[in-house]
Amino acid sequence: MPTLSHPGTPALPFLDGRPKKLLIGGRWEEAASGRTFPSVNPSTGETVAELAEAGSEDADRAVAAARAAFEGPWRRLTPRDRQALMWALADAVQEHYEELQLLEALDMGAPIGKQRSGRTPPWEAEVLRYFAGWATKIHGETLQNSIPGSVFSYTLKEPVGVVAAIVPWNRPISNAIWKMAPVLATGCTMVLKPAEEAGLAALRIGELLTEIGLPDGVVNILTGYGEAGAALSGHPGVDKVAFTGSTEVGRRIVEASAGNLKRVSLELGGKSPDVVFADADLSRAIPGAAWGVFSNSGQICCAGTRIFVERPVYDEFVEGVSKFADGLKVGDSLDRTTKIGPVVSAEQLERVTGYLDLGREEGARTTAGGRRLEDGDLAKGYFVAPTVFADVRDDMRVAQEEIFGPVACVLPFDSLEEVAARSNDTSFGLSGGIWTRDVGKAHRLAQELQTGTVWVNTMLLFDPAVPFGGYKASGYGREMGQHSLDEYLNVKSVWIDTA
Repeated sequence: MPTLSHPGTPALPFLDGRPKKLLIGGRWEEAASGRTFPSVNPSTGETVAELAEAGSEDADRAVAAARAAFEGPWRRLTPRDRQALMWALADAVQEHYEELQLLEALDMGAPIGKQRSGRTPPWEAEVLRYFAGWATKIHGETLQNSIPGSVFSYTLKEPVGVVAAIVPWNRPISNAIWKMAPVLATGCTMVLKPAEEAGLAALRIGELLTEIGLPDGVVNILTGYGEAGAALSGHPGVDKVAFTGSTEVGRRIVEASAGNLKRVSLELGGKSPDVVFADADLSRAIPGAAWGVFSNSGQICCAGTRIFVERPVYDEFVEGVSKFADGLKVGDSLDRTTKIGPVVSAEQLERVTGYLDLGREEGARTTAGGRRLEDGDLAKGYFVAPTVFADVRDDMRVAQEEIFGPVACVLPFDSLEEVAARSNDTSFGLSGGIWTRDVGKAHRLAQELQTGTVWVNTMLLFDPAVPFGGYKASGYGREMGQHSLDEYLNVKSVWIDTA
């Protein structure tokens, strides 16, 4: 069991030194191959735990368990029964939230002092309670038709079936709950495949599911590499894939889904514009735009990494955001004074630092950061200084490609029409930001941006009732809100001749 040396850090019985198993049909099982793989703390490079490495045989077992639950005990539960279980899970997540946060900090590096601090109840518990409310409110419609005689028609909304949920490593708790909540509310069952870099929180949530009495097989959890995810994507027993991750992998999932024409929803990458007008309150816009890039070490799909700044305040903004970046403490994720933790892995470190070199080669001016941090204890982990590139051009790769690290590209602009066109000149369309005191200007640009979400005078706000998803290569389908339920429901039309 790892030693958590920071003062005030409680012991974690979950990390008992034994390899973690797969949750299949309500039982904790070893992988069919017997293989395990390490979960590595990106702050130290040390192994936190060994996890079972699921393969295609394990995917078969998990899908079979989800199917048996869907066609058996889960279907017999009433909406109110499902609601009660979701409330119980929300209570359990809230009760054990500090432990879940510690696990998230240990296996992907999210700073423990910055994880939705001050939010009570925790965001993930709010999500579960919101969707628990929908469990008893899913209904069809009585439809007036134009058929002569006494013909009655109505619709039913029914669960899609078995869902394969494949999620990334950047927010392990949220990613698991975002996918789980609509599945439980609609009466589907699922196989959850967390990313290999961050499976601990998902497995602990799996333990909470068994403790609240969720029927066996309703939620199954497979840790491992791409083999398990690929097996689920093409599995004939899976009715829907809900994927969050890179656009490249999203395309492969769409191709794999063609076998049984399974339903697919995709929340993919982004290269989001954040537009700062000259009339903006820079005392808010500078830290707001900075956190829109640097939160979670830049490992957020909707990060506003292309910051367009109107020319009259461009130099002032660059100076301010660079000073802000230089003032952020980078350090161990378990240090509660840390603002920026490590990137998740050695592979991600290599990717991000490669873009730092590329930006300089392309002619961008580094005004903050621009390097790996290797001083003292930081040498053991995967730390990148929050970086600001100024004088970036639209055609630079650092302005077009998703870096997924703490790297801001700042570009000048001269008019609303110009910045609208340049903001949309990307294959992505996940989100965008606007900073201005002019509400009319904000409305005009919000309508022009080809993105699924637009934040005005703020960044990265989320609420369970508000849908989130992308345009273009950022995917299709929605998370959160009433709209997300449609991703997990079939509509059946029923005709009755009452004569």
